[in-house]
Amino acid sequence: MAMPPVNPEPVHIAIFAKAPIAGTAKTRLIPALGAAGAARLHRQLVRHAVTTAHTAMMGPVSLWCAPDTTHRFFRALTATTGIALHAQHGEHLGERMHHALSALTATGPTLLIGTDCPMLTPTVLQDCATALQRGHDAVFLPAEDGGYALVGLRAPQPAVFRNIDWGSDAVMAQTRERLRECGLRWAEPATVWDVDRPQDLLRLQQSALLVAR
Repeated sequence: MAMPPVNPEPVHIAIFAKAPIAGTAKTRLIPALGAAGAARLHRQLVRHAVTTAHTAMMGPVSLWCAPDTTHRFFRALTATTGIALHAQHGEHLGERMHHALSALTATGPTLLIGTDCPMLTPTVLQDCATALQRGHDAVFLPAEDGGYALVGLRAPQPAVFRNIDWGSDAVMAQTRERLRECGLRWAEPATVWDVDRPQDLLRLQQSALLVAR
């Protein structure tokens, strides 16, 4: 069967990031790196995600900040890269993602990523964008830990984020249930790994995906 044609419309990339505050950023890595070390790695991961998104050259890139946009790290990023800053809004992750995706899909298909997955290369992002440009309602990159590292939508889909046990290993499985219930067509181009636990640090070092800055 022939593949549907690709619509060359721009695709937004939204990046979710916490402020790199020692003691609150990458807390599960604190036993291995200390609070300050975990915050430094988080800054490095955020910069890497911003660079990757810009390198993909698919459309507007924005940074969605928690708890707000006032941290000097976020201000420095927008000064050096020109990235647009927005505050996250919502009681839980699902609400925050729905808020950002609703705002951006009003003007075009949107990919939303976090900063914990340095294996999200420009090519991977472009493959996910192509799924939306070919007409899929959604695209996801499942993570090995049971969550996902990327969600992309063509239009707001609030039901996809309801009744999900955020932070558990059931997130992607429950999300697939919501997608089926909504009758949506989605793609999963790849399964990825993220940097969240001390045992992930060796894998990150061996991968050479993240260059020290």
